[in-house]
Amino acid sequence: MLSKNGKKICVYCSKPEIKERMIIKNNLAWAFPTNIPIVPGHILICPIRCAANFNDLTKKEITAIFDLQKILKKSLQKTFKARGFNYAWNEEEVGGQAVPHFHLHMLPRKKGDNGITKYDPRKFLYRPGSREPSKEKELISVVKMVKKNLK
Repeated sequence: MLSKNGKKICVYCSKPEIKERMIIKNNLAWAFPTNIPIVPGHILICPIRCAANFNDLTKKEITAIFDLQKILKKSLQKTFKARGFNYAWNEEEVGGQAVPHFHLHMLPRKKGDNGITKYDPRKFLYRPGSREPSKEKELISVVKMVKKNLK
């Protein structure tokens, strides 16, 4: 999405429907399901401040992101019966980053899931095949399921 002056607008900061998907938040970071999940429960964890890359983050923001990861991991294990996880982030357009706001991808994995069936970093990073965006109603359903298991 571009602004009137041609600069990229951060959809994570500007789209209300994304804010409505928030699962959990602390003082410096927040998490929500992606609208193009690789597997059910595919979550993005972002700093609240719009920082494009990992190296733009402060130590406190990095800690806040990984504090949420620890909490979400337990919930995703309960919610989706996850027995493993994939974590990744992309930097810059050439690296696959479509939104100029740092986000850690967190994918709950279980045997026989419909996502990537073998761990191969090239397949994970380059996203083989087409994935259709999920409907907002389905994403809100994921929010409710994961929130239920945050404790």
